Amino acid sequence: MEIYFKLFEVLFPVFFIIAIGYYLGKKNPKLDTDFITNFAGNIGSPAMVFYAITTTGISFSIFVEYFWYSLILIIGFSFIGIIFLKFLKKDIVTELPPFILPNTGNMGLPLCLFAYGNQGLGIAATISSLVILFHFTLGVFLASKKLELNLLLKSPPVYAIIVSVLFLFFEIEVPVFLVNTTMMLTYAAIFLILMSLGIALTRFKVFSFKSAFISSIGRVIIGPVIGFILIKYFNLSGFAAGVLLIQCSMPSAVLTYLVGSMYSSKEVVDSIASMIVVSTIMSFITVPITIFFALKYFY
Repeated sequence: MEIYFKLFEVLFPVFFIIAIGYYLGKKNPKLDTDFITNFAGNIGSPAMVFYAITTTGISFSIFVEYFWYSLILIIGFSFIGIIFLKFLKKDIVTELPPFILPNTGNMGLPLCLFAYGNQGLGIAATISSLVILFHFTLGVFLASKKLELNLLLKSPPVYAIIVSVLFLFFEIEVPVFLVNTTMMLTYAAIFLILMSLGIALTRFKVFSFKSAFISSIGRVIIGPVIGFILIKYFNLSGFAAGVLLIQCSMPSAVLTYLVGSMYSSKEVVDSIASMIVVSTIMSFITVPITIFFALKYFY
């Protein structure tokens, strides 16, 4: 029975805040979320990355290890995405991002934090850091079919990753004032980003439920299966394995829609939006199952 209470403690805060955002979005369809977007992108996310990587007890070697595991996972997600898109007869290039880039930041970080504490947050941030880098490199390349590195250079979270890695590599002790500041910004960002996810669910439309449902199976059901195979292959254990499994179960990232809307056709963007909505809704069922499994076998 204890594991069910733990599961409730992990899921309730995240889903409750998403529900708050959904309620506010329904109540006021014209609610301006520009502040949340600007805060999260320029201040909240960089602070979250720095705090999670440098203050949660992970070492440089662990960061590098799970960074490589994340890369292997994304390659696996890519193969699954190609198979699903080929079956659905869709554009394999422009519609691949929502398969390979899960919502490891907005949704994954708080879930891993509540499941495994600060250590879990550190591993989760390591995985999320690669996903962030891919959003502004591989994600843009697939959406536009051309590489634009200037977006990477303009991204504050990318610089936060670089600074964080330098702190880990040189074993620099983070000043208390910086720990306290980034901690406050981290929790503020988690709340606002989860709320914005709820608001986004009221605005994205599902244009083809059948297609989005089939695609979402590849993201929220096959995703954790790939994670479990990786865990078994490399004989991973403990909370770090649990975090990796949880991050693999996340739905498609909202950022894939934002990047797609900048570069892809309306038909592709509509398809991505549909997959984000359906995979997120499906994750309300699949994620609790995955977290239950993670808490039971990887703790």
